[in-house]
Amino acid sequence: MKLVFAGTPEVAVPALDALLASGRHEVAAVVTRPDAPAGRGRRLVASPVAERAAEAGIEILKPERPRDEAFLARLREIAPDCCPVVAYGALLPRVALDIPAHGWVNLHFSLLPAWRGAAPVQHAVMSGDQVTGASTFQIEEGLDSGPVYGVVTEDVRPTDTSGDLLTRLAFAGAGLLAATMDGIEDGSLKAVPQPADGITHAPKIQVEDAHVDFAAPALRVDRVVRGCTPAPGAWTLFRGERLKLIQVALVPDRAEPAPGELVVGKNNVYVGTGSHAVELLWVQPQGKKPMKAADWARGVRIAPGERVGA
Repeated sequence: MKLVFAGTPEVAVPALDALLASGRHEVAAVVTRPDAPAGRGRRLVASPVAERAAEAGIEILKPERPRDEAFLARLREIAPDCCPVVAYGALLPRVALDIPAHGWVNLHFSLLPAWRGAAPVQHAVMSGDQVTGASTFQIEEGLDSGPVYGVVTEDVRPTDTSGDLLTRLAFAGAGLLAATMDGIEDGSLKAVPQPADGITHAPKIQVEDAHVDFAAPALRVDRVVRGCTPAPGAWTLFRGERLKLIQVALVPDRAEPAPGELVVGKNNVYVGTGSHAVELLWVQPQGKKPMKAADWARGVRIAPGERVGA
């Protein structure tokens, strides 16, 4: 088939690579979000998908909005058979959905209908799911509600951050998306409607959602830290300034100290929760680089009974 691939961030690049390597389909163009300011200088930078497409010599389309008439006209000229999508980052209007003969097929990083929305992997980790996966489905105007072509499953490991898990899903999902294109092309795959039961939603994680409540059980603290790593980053307050929590470890045999209270050992820093302690392993003070929690504690000279949190 002739394909137009839509995607923007680094997590979409493995799927684009899989389609380019398949040898069965032609990737005629990519659609990606416009260049965005990045870094201290805030200079405009192309998306990872745009950079990969440029390396491969593929036409790059960067509409401000997918309903822009110039973009729609060019898409009609290319006349793709299908448009595979991975984390494009903009809602597609009906007029765009109708252009390819086989529509737009999205690779979504959950086992639909679970975790429809912008942050499925983060919510899976924060909710303590033991198994998640990726799904390919036909895009409709509803939010991630279209019929499903195929799925691949992935175990959630006890120490997985959302970044760890998303990296594995990006590569597993890339193979699934390529196989889905093959199945659509030869007619062996038919999309199946999603069940009405088991629908959950995964809205974008806001900064306030990443604020760690040490009155919660240790398991919840651990899940929030892992689910919000690397973005937006779990955090608490220490001496009135934000302290980013990069990695913690459960310490179930240590009932003390009280929620939010810090206890510093020779090479360890513990903080109490609503159940048992967690050990702070890596933190990032405001305006500084990530560091081992023990090094941070030595530098700030934590007083007995001092706390993190509100």
